[in-house]
Amino acid sequence: MNRRQFLIQSSLFSASSLISIGTHGWAARSIAAVNPNPHRLIVVFLRGAIDGLSVVIPYLEPTYYTDRPKIAIPQPGQPNGVLDLDGKFGLHPALSPLIPLWQQKSLAFVHACGSNDETRSHFDAQDYLESGTPGIKSTRDGWMNRLLGIISDKNPIQAVSVGATTPRILLGNRAVANLASGRNAGNRQQIDKPQVASAFDRLYGNNDAIGRTYREGRLARTELLKDLEAEMKMANNGATLPNGFPGDAQRLARLMARDPRIQMSFLAVGGWDTHINQGASQGQLARNLEQLGKGLIALQTGLGAAYQNTTIVVMSEFGRTIKENGNGGTDHGHGNVMWLLGGGIRGGTVYGKWAGLEPSQRDRGRDLAVTTDFRDVLGTVLTRRLAVDASKLQEVFPGYQPQVMDLI
Repeated sequence: MNRRQFLIQSSLFSASSLISIGTHGWAARSIAAVNPNPHRLIVVFLRGAIDGLSVVIPYLEPTYYTDRPKIAIPQPGQPNGVLDLDGKFGLHPALSPLIPLWQQKSLAFVHACGSNDETRSHFDAQDYLESGTPGIKSTRDGWMNRLLGIISDKNPIQAVSVGATTPRILLGNRAVANLASGRNAGNRQQIDKPQVASAFDRLYGNNDAIGRTYREGRLARTELLKDLEAEMKMANNGATLPNGFPGDAQRLARLMARDPRIQMSFLAVGGWDTHINQGASQGQLARNLEQLGKGLIALQTGLGAAYQNTTIVVMSEFGRTIKENGNGGTDHGHGNVMWLLGGGIRGGTVYGKWAGLEPSQRDRGRDLAVTTDFRDVLGTVLTRRLAVDASKLQEVFPGYQPQVMDLI
């Protein structure tokens, strides 16, 4: 194994560092020197295009039921019916643990939301939402990395991604820390052995770009492992954490609650491409939603008091067709629903202009039309919660000036 591959597998160099090595080292600071109550951002990306019409259900629309004879969620009051939100929209019953957050007004939805690009390619649509430049494939960095460039205080774990590799949304000039997914996230690797670490420290002791990047990666890994070890000792009285998204969410939330240096984080959850046997109140989608709901509650409870200073954004690349297909599922669509959780949210409301589901109101006669650009939602969060100056938003979303919404 060559040195470069060893460092990659040891999670010392993120993809961002390898693509574009920055010229500035981190200014290491103690936790005490950091703002103890920073505003945080957590982005949860649902890869595969979740069916937003089965998450926040327009149960007063007759077309919803005529076009979905197998997969429609029954109206409120019926067996396994939707959980009424506002007399017009209802929540999938598998997400019932989120209802207290709705009632406490720390949960909101923006319906008919998405990208202005019409692609139905998962790859392209995810790329556009992560780059923040729909329709432009040449953008090299992600909008969260550009945001980090605006708000960065150059600490080694200010931005954390959960997963094996750095996602598109965090690629760029600013290096980010990667936290492995699953119960073995805190396991020691070869690079953590004192003899190996010492050898690499000597090898990369020079003050060149590679040397600085190596030291920054070592510092980030050391700090995350310290937090993980402390958290795992406290969590569940020494028991291992559960698998999947709820476990990753719980682990990340506790790290963020303990360490205010972590200001931004990203998690991705797959399994939402429901072309076949999607199900209604029960079935494939319902099972996935149940785990998603558990994970979001794990974030809320794990953050503790820090939840009030945190905004959680849940997004997906596009929605799904209004009409179910012949396999009891849905195909790639357009408009979808974005979720907002956290302190400062004007929750208990379904936002967005609702165009309706009638054929004349649809996008190209088949999909929910997009009436709110996803960048307007994100821009509102950045200005109102992360104190980003509105004049800086075009640095985060080149070529677009987000319209600040009345969400926060």
